[in-house]
Amino acid sequence: MKITKVLAVVATIIVAGSLAACSSGGSGGSSSSHGNCTNKILKPNAPVVTMWAWYPNMKLVIDNFNKAHDDVQVCWTNVGGGAPEYDKFQTAITAGKGAPDVVMVEADHIPTYQIQGALVDMTKYGANDVKKNFSSGAWKDVSVGSGVYGAPIDGGPMAMIYRKDVFAKYGITTPPKTWAEFQDDAQKVKDAGGPVFADLAANQAAPIIALEAQAGAKPFEYDPAHPKSISINLNDAAAKKVLDYWGNLSAKGLVGKADQFTPDYVSGVIAGDYATYISAAWAPGYLQGAGVGKGADADVWATAPLPQWNEGDDVQVNWGGSAFSVTSQAKDKKLASEVALGVYADDASLTDGWKTQTIFPLNVNALKSSAFVELKSDFFGGQQANKEVYIPAANGYKGAVYTPFQQYYYDAMTKQIKAINDGTVTGSQAADALQADVAGYAKDQGFTVK
Repeated sequence: MKITKVLAVVATIIVAGSLAACSSGGSGGSSSSHGNCTNKILKPNAPVVTMWAWYPNMKLVIDNFNKAHDDVQVCWTNVGGGAPEYDKFQTAITAGKGAPDVVMVEADHIPTYQIQGALVDMTKYGANDVKKNFSSGAWKDVSVGSGVYGAPIDGGPMAMIYRKDVFAKYGITTPPKTWAEFQDDAQKVKDAGGPVFADLAANQAAPIIALEAQAGAKPFEYDPAHPKSISINLNDAAAKKVLDYWGNLSAKGLVGKADQFTPDYVSGVIAGDYATYISAAWAPGYLQGAGVGKGADADVWATAPLPQWNEGDDVQVNWGGSAFSVTSQAKDKKLASEVALGVYADDASLTDGWKTQTIFPLNVNALKSSAFVELKSDFFGGQQANKEVYIPAANGYKGAVYTPFQQYYYDAMTKQIKAINDGTVTGSQAADALQADVAGYAKDQGFTVK
């Protein structure tokens, strides 16, 4: 599960499918007809940049940008969130036409499009001028080598959401600070007849991959200067440690095995079937949108920093996040870069994003604003979750190395998590199988695997 799926759920609720119009694409600032825009062009004499994006509040964001700019206007459409948009974008890449000037992509998809020559390196067009507005981790996520192929918008710094009522009932006085303590607490609750402590979802590879990174795993090394060569190391000691750990929890019945983000899973969360939820900063918004935290389920939630593999460590990881990229089909790449780097960067849009959407902003102007820092979360019963947990997690995140076949990696990992839950393999065996699978796929795609 990545953040696009969460936002797609919210978008469906908010806009009820009304944003289905497709952009004509490739206007490069020369379009004179705006019939396909979801938004209104406010200054018709200005050059136009076309854009695909799926955030529910994009119309407001685009209106904010267009009001503030006389030199450029944005024609925005929503062609679908995540996979539906990617399918259309890939079709346009293959055809060599039909792409917008600016496209919203998840950060982990950037290398997939960069290797095809479908995205523009924005370092030539002012990207480094705004680098100071983001953490080093956020900036690394949108970079491939020394090139910058996206403007970071939102992310998913990870933490542990937990039920205060369950912890109190079973005598857990403080949230676990290490994964060893997490297992001890899980066993304590199980022995007392309580709920499972968390969930190892076969349909969610991203959080396990993030926890492997927290343990020190470095699954890939990739340099676009050598685009057909890649180092793949999915079965090192750190990866096996994490998979064995979660496999052990699964085998002992200390965690659930349900697919997440399904009606049954949400019903279980509401019913108190899970003591914790290892997730990202966007999770509270998702849970609220799904009906969690109301009625008897209200005022029972809190959040704490992610447990660490070694006592005293402070290693932060991330699940999800999106960016705005300039496509190689944009005729005026400088103007398109101005849009990608400038849209969703003004205070009004950033504030609306974290107040009304499920996104967690990455721009330091939002992260340092007193309203965001001091916010008392209704979902967490007045806890200052941003200040105490999510902002430190975002600032501490160091970034990841993604690959041109990241989706295949995710799919292969979900197969191994399912096998772990089925009891057919150990965590270490799953890591070895994953290594063979992904390395074999990379070779089949023409990569030299080191």
